[in-house]
Amino acid sequence: MDILLEKKRFSTKNLLLIGGIFLLLALIVFVILSSMGGSKLNVEKERISINAAEQGVFQENIPVNGIVLPITTIYLDALEGGRVEEKLAEDGAVLKKGDPILRLSNTDLELSLINQETQVYNLLTQMQISQNVALQNTINKLNQYTDVESGLIEAKRVYDLNSRLYEKGAIGRQDLIKAQNEYDYQKERMQLSKQILSQDSIAVKQEKGQVQSSYARTQNALELMRRKVADLVVKAPVDGQLTSLDAEIGQSKNKGERLGQIDVLSGFKVRADIDEHYISRIYTGQTGSFSFDGKSFELSINKVYTQVTNGRFQVDMQFSENVPEGIRRGQTLQIRLALSDEKQALLIPKGGFFQQTGGNWIFKVSEDGNTAYKVDITLGSQNTEYYEVLSGLQPGDKVITSSYDNYGDVEELILKD
Repeated sequence: MDILLEKKRFSTKNLLLIGGIFLLLALIVFVILSSMGGSKLNVEKERISINAAEQGVFQENIPVNGIVLPITTIYLDALEGGRVEEKLAEDGAVLKKGDPILRLSNTDLELSLINQETQVYNLLTQMQISQNVALQNTINKLNQYTDVESGLIEAKRVYDLNSRLYEKGAIGRQDLIKAQNEYDYQKERMQLSKQILSQDSIAVKQEKGQVQSSYARTQNALELMRRKVADLVVKAPVDGQLTSLDAEIGQSKNKGERLGQIDVLSGFKVRADIDEHYISRIYTGQTGSFSFDGKSFELSINKVYTQVTNGRFQVDMQFSENVPEGIRRGQTLQIRLALSDEKQALLIPKGGFFQQTGGNWIFKVSEDGNTAYKVDITLGSQNTEYYEVLSGLQPGDKVITSSYDNYGDVEELILKD
C-alpha cells in the first residue's frame, strides 16, 4: 500500500536562492544610498587635526626664499684683452683698493704705446724747430724795423734842417721838396713796418697755439695709451674680498670679459625671489621677517627688479636693524614678506583640507565632539600660518583642518576615540 508523502514548502536550494536575492538587493540599496550622498564614515580622532576658529591679529604674508649677499659687489672685467702672465692674488683674498690681482700681456697694445710716444717726441721736435724759425723771423723783422726807424729819424732831421735853411734863403725850394719827399717816404715805411710786426706777432701766436693744441692732443692720446697699457694690470677698485676669480696663467682674455668680483665686506643684503603673481603688490619699504639662531629679525625692500625670468622676479632687502651675528654670504633665509597691515580677523590654521575643498567648505565638529559635517565657508586672505574666515564660522567653532583625501563624497564623519 502506497503512503502519501507531504511535499516540503522550502527546499535547501530555494533557501539559498532567496538568500542570494536578498543579498543582491541589499548591495543595490547600499550602492544607491552611497551614490545619493548623505553617507557616513568612521574616523579616528588621533588621525585628524581639529582646530578652533579664533579671533586674532592677522597680517597677509607670503613665504619667500632669500640669499645673503654682500651689500655691494663690484665686478672685475678685462678693460683690455690679453694673455694672463701672472696671478698676483688668489680667490678669497681680502684686498685694499689698488692692490694688483692679475697681469696681462698684449704686444699690439704695447707696440701702439711705443709708436704713440715716438709720435709725441717727433711733434715736440717739430714744434721746437718751428718756434726757432718763428723767433728768427721775428728778430729779422725787428732789425728791419730798427733800420726803418733810423731812416725816419734821419729824414726828419734833414727835413727840419732844410726847412730852416729854406726860410733863410740858404737853399732852394727843390732841396726842401726832396727832403720832404724822403721824410714822407720814411714815415710810410715806418707805418708798414709796424703793420708787419703786428701781423707777425699775431701769426706767431696763432701758430704757437695750433702747435701747442696739437701737442696737447697728442700728449692726451699718449696718456690714454699709457692708461690702456696700465690696465693690463688688473687692480682692486675698492677694499673688499676677491671672489669668483676666473683666470689661469696662459689663458687669453677678451676685452670686457668677466674676470671675477670684489665683495665689499662692510655689510650684507638679502636678494629674494618672488612669484610674478605678486609683482603688482611689491614696493620699496615693504617689510619681512625671518628667524635666525632662535631670534626674529626684520628686513625691508630697498630695490625691486621688475624683470621677470621663469615666472619670478627679484628684490633686494636690507636689514632694518643690526645684521645677525654669524650670518654668512650665500646663506639661504626663509622670509615671511608682509603684503598688508595687521588687522583683527577670524582665523583658522592652514591645513590639507584646502586642496580638496578650495576653501569653499569644511568639516565642522559638532558640539558634543562625536561627529563632523560639511558647512559652506568663505575664506579671504592667507599667510604662512592662517586663513582669514569671512563667513560660515563663528569664534570657537571647531573644524577639521587635516587632509580630506580619503573622505570622497562623505557628508558626515563619525569621530571615534
